Amino acid sequence: MQKLRNIGFILLGAVAGVLVSLNFQAIAERRPSLPIEELRAFTEVFGAIKTNYVEPVEDKKLITEAINGMLTGLDPHSAYLDQEAFKELQVGTQGQFGGLGIEVGMEDGFVKVISPIEDTPAFRAGIKPGDLIIKLDETPVKGMSLNDAVKKMRGKPNTQITLTISRKGESAPMIVTLTRAVIRVQSVKSKMYEPGYAWVRVSQFQEGTAEAMVKHIEGLFKQGQVKGLVLDLRNDPGGLLHGAVAISSAFLPQKTLVVSTDGRAEDSRKKFYASPEDYARRGDDVLRSLPAAVKTVPMVVLVNGGSASASEIVAGALQDHKRAKVIGTQTFGKGSVQTIMPLGNNTAIKLTTARYYTPSGRSIQALGITPDIMVEDPTDTAIRVREADLQRHLENSAAQQKEQASAPRVKPAAPTPPADQKPTEMGSKEDFQLQQAVAFLKGEPVKSQSPTVAQTETPKPAVKPVN
Repeated sequence: MQKLRNIGFILLGAVAGVLVSLNFQAIAERRPSLPIEELRAFTEVFGAIKTNYVEPVEDKKLITEAINGMLTGLDPHSAYLDQEAFKELQVGTQGQFGGLGIEVGMEDGFVKVISPIEDTPAFRAGIKPGDLIIKLDETPVKGMSLNDAVKKMRGKPNTQITLTISRKGESAPMIVTLTRAVIRVQSVKSKMYEPGYAWVRVSQFQEGTAEAMVKHIEGLFKQGQVKGLVLDLRNDPGGLLHGAVAISSAFLPQKTLVVSTDGRAEDSRKKFYASPEDYARRGDDVLRSLPAAVKTVPMVVLVNGGSASASEIVAGALQDHKRAKVIGTQTFGKGSVQTIMPLGNNTAIKLTTARYYTPSGRSIQALGITPDIMVEDPTDTAIRVREADLQRHLENSAAQQKEQASAPRVKPAAPTPPADQKPTEMGSKEDFQLQQAVAFLKGEPVKSQSPTVAQTETPKPAVKPVN
């Protein structure tokens, strides 16, 4: 823990989950001039509460709430982390914690579901992206901070909590009782989808994700010639920055630019390359045993509205370097960097300090990654919430918005599936988006999910990396 007080650690994530962090100690060392008049007003309010509030209030509570207010008033990702929240953040990066298994944010004072995590109580109960949680047991969520709501949802395994959910299209709130479990996120899955065509899914970027992916890829290549590979980043909310750099580096030539960050502080202006110096946490090159063919195998990256932050970095890097085609739907659009800054006493603040950019200089903040080929999931009934939908989100620059708005997009006019239709299991033979990704790799026409929309592209089967 002493080490964490002295250095930052790098995280990326979706809204309330694990987020980007860089080591900007220089920020803490700078002492800006203090606004005397505003501080005088603060002390007057503090004194008035201490003297006149209907019940006694501890100094610690008032100061903590003031810090909370300063941070949550900035943007959706800045926050104060008390001892419990800070501990949970650190534990969460290891891929194991007790809770329900949902990534959440705040919307109009309610907790809004960004995405349920696969194979968790929330996922099995049918919780969907876009659901608004309006009650936790008998406690209304309105007025509760996001940290407090997350804290209440997490807890010891085998204990229960009742969620009252408002879902668009439903006339009455839904009441769901969930049993908390130890959430062990298996960050990498893989299979040989059909002879010669491999599927590798990354569901979250954790400490061991790069090592796990190496083992999966080695196993796939031992099964025979791999003619094409699908990297599935759908519903991946993000995670650790060095994990995103490592996953990108697995498929890119050495020393290729993966991502850059830019902010007001000098230390926030960094570039990360496909190099062990930028992705190896313990000094060892976790990618050294990968088969050489992984650098040239034709590739597709699958994304959707649940692909955020670290997964957008990977998709953007492989897209910019023309190493892979990106197929699916528009991504979440979280392009900001948060610094985890320990305060002592095992607390910390999570502060937005920079934006990140793809190798070509694109900021995806509030915009997301636009797929090269739009393919809808015909079973996805979720009302997707994206970064641009969150209150106080950072805006993209007007020039960048104009540039990306003018980019050609083909969005199929997909029919609305029945509300009770269950999502297709990712990686299964019924997975329509995966079917189209494999069709692309074979050089066959790629179809939208709607048979009424004639959207096809017949590509060359090989996708070569940029040297």
